[in-house]
Amino acid sequence: MGQTPAQKAAKAACGQQPKKRPGKTQREAIKRAQAAKKKTGGGKLAAKKAVPLPRGSVRAAYGGTCPTCFKNYGKGEVITKVAEGWGHPGCAPRKLSAAEREFARNKARIEAGETFRGQKPSDWRLGSSPSSTRPTR
Repeated sequence: MGQTPAQKAAKAACGQQPKKRPGKTQREAIKRAQAAKKKTGGGKLAAKKAVPLPRGSVRAAYGGTCPTCFKNYGKGEVITKVAEGWGHPGCAPRKLSAAEREFARNKARIEAGETFRGQKPSDWRLGSSPSSTRPTR
């Protein structure tokens, strides 16, 4: 049914615009979008890919408090085992690799001064080659 100019003005004032038919270019754009939707799967939301959690971590079944930083975590957040229970993965002590453990051990030995005690001093003469070393006494 047709609208009077007064009705059109009232609808425009309250934010409702009268429906207009899309132009030719708009109809073509709509058809292209619908064709693209059909190619990609009908416009349905794709299922989320399950992201693997870090080893030793789980999603929280219910909210709680991290025992190391005393901050709350919500239901569904990733948590891991910490010293006194379950908490944030960043609050858990980091496990050192074998190379890092050896480095820390050697650093402690150097700082304690026990590194070179078991080695004898060099018998090289200053400015000479190893073949012209002094005979050991």
